[in-house]
Amino acid sequence: MTFSFLTLFLFGAPGFLGGVLSFQAPAKLISSRLIQPTSLAVSPLFATSTTDIPPTRSAASSSSADSVASRAKRTAAFTDWARSNDIQIGGVSVEGGDVADGLADGLGLVTTRDVKPGDVVVTVPTNVVLSVTSPGEYNRGARELFDDKNVYRDAPWWAQLSVQLNRYDKVNSVDLDSGIDMRGWLDSLPRAFDTPIHWSKGALEELQYTYLSSSIASQKRQWYDQYQTMMRGLGSSSPLQSMTFADFVWGAENARSRAFSGSYGGSAFNPLPYGLTILLVAAYVGLGIGSLEQASNGAALVICGSILKDFVLPKLSKVQKYIICPFIDMSNHKGIGESGDVAFEYFGDAYSMSITNGPVAKGEELFISYGPRSNDQLLKYYGFVEQNNPHDVYIMPQLREWDVSALEAACGRQFSAGRLAKLEKAGLLGFSGDVRTGDNDDDDAANTGGGVVVSRAGGIDGAIMQALRALVASDEEWDNAGEAIGNFAADGSGGPQTEQLARLTARTALEMELASKPTTIEEDRELLKRMDSKAMDVSVPEEKMAVLFRIEKKKLLKETIDKLT
Repeated sequence: MTFSFLTLFLFGAPGFLGGVLSFQAPAKLISSRLIQPTSLAVSPLFATSTTDIPPTRSAASSSSADSVASRAKRTAAFTDWARSNDIQIGGVSVEGGDVADGLADGLGLVTTRDVKPGDVVVTVPTNVVLSVTSPGEYNRGARELFDDKNVYRDAPWWAQLSVQLNRYDKVNSVDLDSGIDMRGWLDSLPRAFDTPIHWSKGALEELQYTYLSSSIASQKRQWYDQYQTMMRGLGSSSPLQSMTFADFVWGAENARSRAFSGSYGGSAFNPLPYGLTILLVAAYVGLGIGSLEQASNGAALVICGSILKDFVLPKLSKVQKYIICPFIDMSNHKGIGESGDVAFEYFGDAYSMSITNGPVAKGEELFISYGPRSNDQLLKYYGFVEQNNPHDVYIMPQLREWDVSALEAACGRQFSAGRLAKLEKAGLLGFSGDVRTGDNDDDDAANTGGGVVVSRAGGIDGAIMQALRALVASDEEWDNAGEAIGNFAADGSGGPQTEQLARLTARTALEMELASKPTTIEEDRELLKRMDSKAMDVSVPEEKMAVLFRIEKKKLLKETIDKLT
């Protein structure tokens, strides 16, 4: 295949033009909310003062005030607003719904007719969507509010979206680019949340789970630090200077609970480069500049460049796009068995929600999956708990904090100091020092503290089982393994007795963790029955949510213990 300089110029130009006019856009966008973490973080309790942090709720708002009935009343005109802005609705309406099998109430999307797989029930044009491409992009309306533009550009995606929401809510509800008044959608958003960032210290202790309590404390501190950074970047004359910390939290919580994400960016299919290519091919051949083969080669170059730009480069560049889709954002979550999915329509310049599992009968609620979210994440960012969540995890203290004497007594073996030193060197004991995690963009889900992860899907972390096999192995087995921890990775790799003792050690550690709780699972279930029967007054929503949460964590521990028996 040969190219002249003129060929490259003529047929490379449309590809470059397409890169300008049609920013990177993939063929299909999303199938879950928010970005998807590979693991969860652990963060031991640390001394972080939150006494100087302002309230996370304004005095005018409260969780009880923002009831389903209140939101439904504010949302009465939402559907009319959606239709007037070209949101296509075919088979669903916004009504009172459920999340997580009824563990929390809210609005949701309910079918108005029988629907089947493949049916598209909502289509939202991109000009109505809020979006952030991280890192490095910001929208014009938010940019103009800042004296220091870099502060907004470098902020986490949820902070950028919070500013966009507050700009619509407090400065001007009309979008500068589309000219659309977003007030009809803003009025449909919750004005207050029951997430743990608003809970008292006593309420957090009722979770009986150090990991999440510590994570919430760090989240509150980091959100306040980010708020202060944003306020400094705004400048004293910015019309958004009236934004309080409570306002910022409101925007951040709406962003965290309503945004979708994926490794893609830009707009939809742009036909201009291809039309220009056809004209150039005709002119190239018709004017005798070159042969048809050369023209075809140039056209192929344009097509290949577009494919790279739209589908390959977004994946390689690790750019994430976060979007909030009005109307689709009313969808509630189900961990397994969701009925709908969300996708970007590359050729339609819109986002759509279609039926993936069904049929779904008229009057039933449609659910999507927010991704493989543990109950830690669901409660932290969405304010609910999912019963029997298949993606749930329990974060144990790191291995170095386990009671070695009790475990040695349980398995009848002494843990060699030399083997412990090798585990330390391999990083299997966890990390020493104070490791703080929280809401640092999407890294809050990384297990940076070295805690032991117990999952419903996989049981106790395989690396920890490997470490326990190495610890309980006899001297002969240790020598036969070449004193290499890596040779204990597979199940049964140390022999039947070593495997049995490793499982016994792990089970003992889980039993000790479960026994350390102030209440038993049976006591929690009895307390929940009394709450449901109204035999006791539950004036604060977090009281019941804390009980629901700790029941699920104890169930996970008990299930794992049974599997190790």
